[in-house]
Amino acid sequence: MWDLGVILLSLGLLMYTAYRGFSVILMAPICALLAVLLINPANVLPFYSGVFMPKMVGFIKDYFLVFLLGAIFGKVVEMSGIAESIAKTIVNLIGSKNAMLTVVLLGAILTYSGVSLFVVVFAVYPFANQLFRQANIPKRLIPGTIALGAFTFTMDALPGTPQIQNVIPTTFFGTDIYAAPFLGLIGAVFVLATGLSYLEWRRRVAARNGDGYATGIELTEAEQQQLKQNLDTTSNGSNARQWLAFVPLILVAVTNKYLSTAIKEWYPNGFDFNAIGLAAYTVDVAKTSAIWAVGLALIVGIIAAISFDFRRVYTGFKDGVNASIGGSLLAVMNTASEYGFGAIIAALPGFAIISHALGNTFTNPLVNGA
Repeated sequence: MWDLGVILLSLGLLMYTAYRGFSVILMAPICALLAVLLINPANVLPFYSGVFMPKMVGFIKDYFLVFLLGAIFGKVVEMSGIAESIAKTIVNLIGSKNAMLTVVLLGAILTYSGVSLFVVVFAVYPFANQLFRQANIPKRLIPGTIALGAFTFTMDALPGTPQIQNVIPTTFFGTDIYAAPFLGLIGAVFVLATGLSYLEWRRRVAARNGDGYATGIELTEAEQQQLKQNLDTTSNGSNARQWLAFVPLILVAVTNKYLSTAIKEWYPNGFDFNAIGLAAYTVDVAKTSAIWAVGLALIVGIIAAISFDFRRVYTGFKDGVNASIGGSLLAVMNTASEYGFGAIIAALPGFAIISHALGNTFTNPLVNGA
């Protein structure tokens, strides 16, 4: 019972410190090793070097490519004006009155195409802000609307989404990112319908209470002018160019689908480093093929996005890419540190009690796994 309490204490402390703004890169190992210290102080250093670090490094080795290229692709999509063109196209098709649906679809399209989740927030927010202002919807509903489009069904439910949350299981189950397509579609439809219903209910409640976008908020003249410019639906180019903005996103999806099967055909028997005199190195092609497919697809998308408006991207390419690389490093280190934390917790005696209890709760292995 003491071991179980220590695990809960460690997890609670990590959640609290993260909520208070402390870096997970620092707090994850501290909280994990605190749990080891309280159970067996002699195991602290071995657990750090033998459990935490190998797992953290292994995570970075497996998924760094997806984090890096996803961030760069998202930045290039933003710099080239693709996100802006897609937003205007959606607004023209759906109308600014359907503000919440428009924002959800914009976030969903960008996320499903491989744009990093963090980049999607900054790319979508200016348009969401203006749409909500025009429709007089409370500004406090913007985060939830963006989250529904970017952080839910297109993040890990829709088959083929190249987001890291959908890529990670492929290395454990030996599948690709298109696994369980029917279950994924059912889950995506359920999440989308439920989320939109909730947001619409909150909008109606706010409307009955006379609560609009600017209730209790005074916008400066400069902010009003900026919001007006953010979503000027008058095309700054031809209609054909606005539709061409979808090409890089489509190329990512098509290339990823093709490479998901092609890579396995390229290496039907895996790859043997020993055959080329490098016996010290190994690679599991079956485990990493999905990651390679996503990475190569994102490279194709980056090239296509740059080609969409080369001059516009070129002027700020160095600073933009450097910023996106910094963001990807922070994201992958945060996640890897949490992964190392989980590895230590899983190695503690108390975790076996939790795992056994949860693993035998239901007879269906899929439900238990979830």
